[in-house]
Amino acid sequence: MMCARLAAAISISVLAVLAVAPAQADALGEFYSDHPINFIVGSGPGGSHDIYARLLARHLGVFLPGNPRVTVQNMPGADSLRAASYLYNFAPRDGTAIGMFSRNMPLIGLLGGSNVQYDPRKFTWLGSPASFHNDANILVVRKDAPVKSIEEACRRDLPPLVLGGSADGGAANDVPIILRDTIGLHVKQVVGYPDSPSIFAAIERGEVHGRTVDLSSIKSVKPEWLRPDSGYRVLVQFARATRHPELPDVPTARELAKNEAARALIELAELPYTLSRPFAAPPAVPPARAKALQAAFLAAQRDPLYLEEAGKLRIDISPIDGTEVLRAIDRIAAAPPELLDYVRKLLAETRGGG
Repeated sequence: MMCARLAAAISISVLAVLAVAPAQADALGEFYSDHPINFIVGSGPGGSHDIYARLLARHLGVFLPGNPRVTVQNMPGADSLRAASYLYNFAPRDGTAIGMFSRNMPLIGLLGGSNVQYDPRKFTWLGSPASFHNDANILVVRKDAPVKSIEEACRRDLPPLVLGGSADGGAANDVPIILRDTIGLHVKQVVGYPDSPSIFAAIERGEVHGRTVDLSSIKSVKPEWLRPDSGYRVLVQFARATRHPELPDVPTARELAKNEAARALIELAELPYTLSRPFAAPPAVPPARAKALQAAFLAAQRDPLYLEEAGKLRIDISPIDGTEVLRAIDRIAAAPPELLDYVRKLLAETRGGG
């Protein structure tokens, strides 16, 4: 295994420098041997984003010339808007800063607003370790919730589902509102929890009935919830054109859409999930260093030791590169104006403005 990793590291180092002149290749190694990388994570410790980020941080330096040390800095705030703004506007643009954001950050950047100060198309995108092909966003609830199926959850004569959401406003807050507006989900949100682990704890204490969350996150941090004899059930899956193979009896939001307009809204809201967990460097990183970072990111995703550790953490690795991230951003930007206006209103509702 170690020999395989060494061979991969040597291979990627060669690939990273072949595209540049010999002097530049030497300069890459000299630069990174003296300059550690600061890895900004737009969420707090313990959640799935933090798990992915720290995994990459432990392996990325192996695949960069000079083998720099990579240190993680958590910078939560406004569903990682704080981190995205920092990386875009203040982080050094010399190849010593990278970041990981919420998948909604490119969409929010395209929509703009008084507190949005970045253009997502100008980041130096590295890629995403997961592409969501093997994932789903699910509505998971306690089995003692007042409704037992998605059909009952859409009935107004039954009590609403009470779902937990974050204080800074994120996808956990957005998806229930999208489901309310497109499939008729009868829902009440309790927002204000500081992070994902605290929402899980609130569900276990019975403060709220459930939440919307990625299936991969459940597998990683609460795998016991997915056992048939657990005290939890999944009512609907989001960000899926078809049902997830592991949830064949759970309908997708697209199946339940009230009409074609609702289905179009769902499909737009699902587009950011293509990005899953995007990684980027600031704009205008020197080209040789940008190429080295992008190559090292992809090399880590193929590394046997990295994959072995990801397996132990129960997280999905199905990477996409920076070019695919940009394609997804372009698809979002090309959405009909009326659908983008809906998303603006949604953000205003779940984040108190924007």
